[in-house]
Amino acid sequence: MRHVDFTPLYRSTVGFDRLFTMLDSLAQPDQGQTYPPYNIERTGENTYRITMAVAGFDEKELSIEAHAHVLQVKGEKSEEPTEASEYLYRGIAKRAFERRFQLADHVEVQAASLKNGLLHIDLLRNIPEAMKPRRISIAAEPVDTPKAIEAHIN
Repeated sequence: MRHVDFTPLYRSTVGFDRLFTMLDSLAQPDQGQTYPPYNIERTGENTYRITMAVAGFDEKELSIEAHAHVLQVKGEKSEEPTEASEYLYRGIAKRAFERRFQLADHVEVQAASLKNGLLHIDLLRNIPEAMKPRRISIAAEPVDTPKAIEAHIN
């Protein structure tokens, strides 16, 4: 992949450094991280849901943190007591994971739930009133008496 140099844009913009950093990080692969699989869906005009397949993890082994426009989901399996049984094949993943999601401005985590091996994280984009579009009324000029041009003819 190519690397894009955003230096010329830094000279003429203010406050977009986070955007340029995110665009630059898109060019770098995610180190092939595919576990756990997840979906991101839009559930309404300002609501979103991230669903992660975390089969085998319970609530105590998962942690969700949101800070500085980053949502971080971690899963760490606690050590199971050693059993007398011996695995012939072990296909259920037991490894720890960490996923990070970049959140846009004014996106906040509303709730999280774990059901049937799926972790659901509900997000809400809460735009402040000052930043919402507002309608400006246009005042019409009051209709006065018709204006006439006065002229003196001699």
